[in-house]
Amino acid sequence: MALGVALPRISGGPMVPAGPVTELVLALGLGLLGAIALIFSLLFLVVQWAATTFTPRLTLFRDAPIVWRTFALTIGLVVFSLTAVVATGDRTEVSAAVLVCELVLLLMLAVLLRNLQLRAFTAIQLAEVIASIAERGHAILDGFYPDSGAAPRRGRISTAGTEPGADALPELRSTVRWPHPPAVLQQVDIDRLLRAAGAADAVVVLPHSPGTTLRRGAVVAQVHGGEVAAGAVLDALVTGKERTLEQDPTLALRLLADIALRALSPAVNDPATAVQVLEVLEDLLSRPAATPAAVVRVHDDDGTVRAVVRLPGWEEVLRSTVDDLVVVSLASPMALARMRALLRHLLAPAHEDHRGAIALRLGWLDEGEAARFRQLRQEREEP
Repeated sequence: MALGVALPRISGGPMVPAGPVTELVLALGLGLLGAIALIFSLLFLVVQWAATTFTPRLTLFRDAPIVWRTFALTIGLVVFSLTAVVATGDRTEVSAAVLVCELVLLLMLAVLLRNLQLRAFTAIQLAEVIASIAERGHAILDGFYPDSGAAPRRGRISTAGTEPGADALPELRSTVRWPHPPAVLQQVDIDRLLRAAGAADAVVVLPHSPGTTLRRGAVVAQVHGGEVAAGAVLDALVTGKERTLEQDPTLALRLLADIALRALSPAVNDPATAVQVLEVLEDLLSRPAATPAAVVRVHDDDGTVRAVVRLPGWEEVLRSTVDDLVVVSLASPMALARMRALLRHLLAPAHEDHRGAIALRLGWLDEGEAARFRQLRQEREEP
């Protein structure tokens, strides 16, 4: 709007007849309403496709910045065009800068629209979707299960291990409860939490990791050492109606499990897709399987622990990711073989505390195979 008001008032430099310019700018501005319809058509199409083909929890395209930046630039160009026409008024000549700006913005929009179309195309491709989920999942798991040898620095999760006992923490000073209707903990604003805890020389223990549903009255934080206002702690918790891939340690695992479950459903019956997902799922599960982590600790500038976040236990990870797949894979020899390979590959490098849970799932597979595929089991066991 500012450009639309300012550019027609320029009196120096190259000038062009105002009539043809205003007609062209007005036609382009009104014609861009079709681009807005295109953007939303792509959005609705891809979101509906992903919900029915992959999982309704998959929001990668809906939340992609290019979707909303393209929409914003389109709206901005429409506003610029209409404002420039009004600001030109009854002038006989107008600065060529109006036409140049219109064409430059139009070229930028064309590039964004092309990239948006390519992004929409990749968002409905199985391999691209799986790779994108895996990439986001690796980034989150690398943050929650870091290299224990790294030096502490502000906001860095530099240690991961068992939950500290009462003697390892300062005295419990207060407990913060969730005062609002149920909501999903999407993110923890670490910087804000560190500032609040550092100012009070306190340690804030969060009993829930991102991805957990906070219910009214549930404990969301325990403050040790100093006094931190409940409002300061609550302000550091970003909540919403659904889980996101920003800090949720198990959402990527859940999304991949959903895709595999849908592929193995009787309505779809696509075990090859399930096998492809299990290959990626195995790689993601290897980090938490090998790490005896129950909590992560976040340090301030001085290396002092200021926040402790409890992670989902290994049993919880398996229940939300593997258990349903173990059951449905018993209907497909191909998926059953890949699920057994996944569990066996996890068993060798797994932490000793986690091996019992993995061995239990392997036992389920053996029992199910013996009941459903006795001949197949005999052939596999023959030398």
